Amino acid sequence: VQLQASGGGLVQAGGSLRLSCAASGRTLSSYGLGWFRQAPGKEREFVAAINWIGGSTAYVDSVKGRFTISRGNAKKTVYLQMNSLKPEDMAVYYCAARPFGGVAETAATKYDYWGQGTLVTVSS
Repeated sequence: VQLQASGGGLVQAGGSLRLSCAASGRTLSSYGLGWFRQAPGKEREFVAAINWIGGSTAYVDSVKGRFTISRGNAKKTVYLQMNSLKPEDMAVYYCAARPFGGVAETAATKYDYWGQGTLVTVSS
């Protein structure tokens, strides 16, 4: 599965961005999906996840209430809506997929497929 993340860019603190992740040539309906991020000099960290059915989500505490993960209606895309962005949200964001992920998985090691990353820059 080849994943393509997009939607990153430069935004002022307090602003919003929506990241998208799509798979080439197939749907993501049978995959659990996650978003991770890596800031300069830091380790990759979990941000949000959704299980393959779509009924369960998980978020890192720092983004709860501000970010929302969701699936597109055609099950080909997963989104990360990011509101009230803060400078500490600035990072490269990666989407990831795992087959038949029945839970909203927070561990990066449980994901089999990764996108190339999209850069989110938040100015203060």
